[in-house]
Amino acid sequence: MKIKADTGRCIGAGMCVLTLPQVFDQSEDDGTVVVLDAEPSADVAPAVNRAVQLCPSGALSVEE
Repeated sequence: MKIKADTGRCIGAGMCVLTLPQVFDQSEDDGTVVVLDAEPSADVAPAVNRAVQLCPSGALSVEE
């Protein structure tokens, strides 16, 4: 699993950070998504998928 984040599309809602703070953060400059772990372990895959679904701007995606 590899997480992709389109920071140009991100609106800084922070749903990803609220869902999985060990994988996602927000930039101090503009609040856009920062991926802390682009290839997280399989045990957090359900939470990663949930964060992708919750992203209101569709800035997050996952490659298997």
